[in-house]
Amino acid sequence: MLEEGGSDEFHRRPEPSAADAATPRVLTILSYVLEKLVARNDQLLVLGRHGGHDRLMSNGEGSPGRVLGKNFNAFHGVRAPSISIPKYLERLYKYTNCSPSCFVVGYVYIDRLGHKYPDSLLVSLNVHRLLVTSVMVASKMLDDAHYDNAFYARVGGVSNAELNKLELELLFLLDFGVNVSARVFESYCQYLEKEMLSHEPTLKIERPAINRSASVDDITEISVEDTLTSSPSQMLD
Repeated sequence: MLEEGGSDEFHRRPEPSAADAATPRVLTILSYVLEKLVARNDQLLVLGRHGGHDRLMSNGEGSPGRVLGKNFNAFHGVRAPSISIPKYLERLYKYTNCSPSCFVVGYVYIDRLGHKYPDSLLVSLNVHRLLVTSVMVASKMLDDAHYDNAFYARVGGVSNAELNKLELELLFLLDFGVNVSARVFESYCQYLEKEMLSHEPTLKIERPAINRSASVDDITEISVEDTLTSSPSQMLD
């Protein structure tokens, strides 16, 4: 939970204008694609299947606490966060001052993980942590000015120490392959738009990077902090 209070800097920042707070189209498209993927993978988790092959999903003690593969274990929470993927993406956009392009690049990182580790699924237990970590790394790669890990942790609902660990985990899983060429970026934009065709055919991703400022809503509870390795005492005040 993000508690009331915190640094005066957050409270001195003005609230975003209506234009600044408008949700970019990339968030709508990405939310649709991710929700569909996570719903499918959650069903695979329930059925105990992956890629059409029967396999038990176990954390080694007989309980279905892990998906197939162990590569995403660092990103797993004890339970799925109560905040939806669309609301979580909107929160990241509203407060972190990152450009919409960061969400496309963040998705590229997640997709690269999926291809590199096909036995590890993107599910409701890990999607939020993967998103905040991927978007943060993308912001460092794309944006001239960006917030530090502590700020992203506060917005993302995890501890600073945990986000630092997740960043390193992501970088090593990607073998530090975080560069995305203009050609690859455009191909992913086209792919995401194509996935959206049946739902909203006229929706297109914004190509230019747009920056905004916003103040953190300190009283917003996103409940992403439930993790196998973090305790409430480790959360930011």
